[in-house]
Amino acid sequence: MIPPPDSLLRYDTPVLVTRRTEKRSPKVSRAPQTAAPTAGSQAPPAPTGPVPPIASESPKQAQELLNAILPPREWEEENHRWVQEVSSAPGTRLDVVQLQEQLDLRLQQRQARETGICSVRRELYSQCFDELIRQTTIACAERGLLLLRVRDELQMTLAAYQALYESSTAFGLRKALQAEQGKADMEKRIAELEEEKQELERQVSEQKALCAATERRENEKRQIEEKKHSEEVQVLKKMNQQLKAQLESIVAANK
Repeated sequence: MIPPPDSLLRYDTPVLVTRRTEKRSPKVSRAPQTAAPTAGSQAPPAPTGPVPPIASESPKQAQELLNAILPPREWEEENHRWVQEVSSAPGTRLDVVQLQEQLDLRLQQRQARETGICSVRRELYSQCFDELIRQTTIACAERGLLLLRVRDELQMTLAAYQALYESSTAFGLRKALQAEQGKADMEKRIAELEEEKQELERQVSEQKALCAATERRENEKRQIEEKKHSEEVQVLKKMNQQLKAQLESIVAANK
């Protein structure tokens, strides 16, 4: 396990606690064993009931209160377990100015986004807030515990928003997949309708061609019938005139 990275929260010098393969050294006093805080994890609940100012407490009690609010960091290196507690040194005005400068510098070095969601910016501001809680707790324990409640509430609210965001993202992804699937089905249906349309247009063209051929054939037949009928009429008129002439010649001969 590699040592934890540098933090804006001020820590004391790491202390060797124990070895994995040897017994605990009698010369080293064991520091309180608490789990190392991870990114996004919440601190343990603050002690309940009235808390006297940390300045009036013994150094051991003061350190225990700080450890309850800001748990120590633990890591292993070459079969050695190290513990690093938060510093109990009071913060000065110069420390606050340097904290602001370090915050701006690390935001620039780690290329944190200025707007929108950014895990790097959130982590650095969380470290800065923890350092402010540490400094405030040393001056006034009650104020530090109240800030701890504010921090935990903010983290709980952010966790709720993150869960809501992940849920909405998953819902949007499902809807997008359903839309893509529906789009594919719709495109397939459109292709089928286009083929059916082309087939119907082909049938319409064939029927129009058949209708035109039938009309042309019927016109030709009608013209032939009209010509034949006209010839028959002419023949009958000619025969009628001949018969009329014969009849007139017979009538004239009888007189």
